[in-house]
Amino acid sequence: FGRRGAERWLDYAGTMTDRFRARFWVTGPAPGGGFSASVTGREDSYPALALDGAKQPVDSLTSNIGHLLGTGLLSAGEEARVAELLGTPAMSGAFGLRTMSADDVAFSPLSYHCGSVWSHDTAIVLAGLARTGHGRLAADLAQGLLAAAEGFDYRLPELHAGDDRDTVGRPVAYPAACRPQAWSAAAAVTLLHAAVGLYPDVPGGKVLLRPLAGAPLGAVTVRGLRVAGADVTVSIDRSGRAEVTGLPPGLSVEVADGRHAAG
Repeated sequence: FGRRGAERWLDYAGTMTDRFRARFWVTGPAPGGGFSASVTGREDSYPALALDGAKQPVDSLTSNIGHLLGTGLLSAGEEARVAELLGTPAMSGAFGLRTMSADDVAFSPLSYHCGSVWSHDTAIVLAGLARTGHGRLAADLAQGLLAAAEGFDYRLPELHAGDDRDTVGRPVAYPAACRPQAWSAAAAVTLLHAAVGLYPDVPGGKVLLRPLAGAPLGAVTVRGLRVAGADVTVSIDRSGRAEVTGLPPGLSVEVADGRHAAG
């Protein structure tokens, strides 16, 4: 935005990116045991869950990596790698995104952090996938979350079991999960935002429009969105075609495939 001191923060962000890339990306077993730092781009590389007390990477594959999408911390190639991992059956084969891969030794579908599905966690990752152009996987996670909502009378619980969708047929309740719960209820708002895919950049004079592929929510109209002080309406038909009305003068709409339309 042309503000003074911007270079300082850009340098800070660049340094943070380099540190994360060097310390958190892992490959396979390192000599002498454990996991080693990775050069990103390798087919077997992925972001670690954390660094332990000795600053060694914890190699478990978890949903946490999806929270990196859209933050600017990853390159386009790294985002594609994260999306690829999230899209495997071991991660996304349940009614939403598992907190831990079913291929990990510690996985259990009823483990609080090691295999269950959290609605808000799935929604956050879904939003990142949608924003970075991985709409088909985002749509698949949306379908899983909607199926879970149906199984719980449309009151999404705090979390539910991470059993395979094709095996159990309906989501299994997690004992003692709060239902309803505020951040699980808010997942519906995030899902709706991802579905319509409206991303305004008012200082830049444009609005990106990237609705989810395949219109997983069906035909949707959202009214009363505020962009630059104006009431804006977004409509998605059953084919996934989107229309934006009410944008103030000076803002143009950029559709995800690069086409432009007047706002």
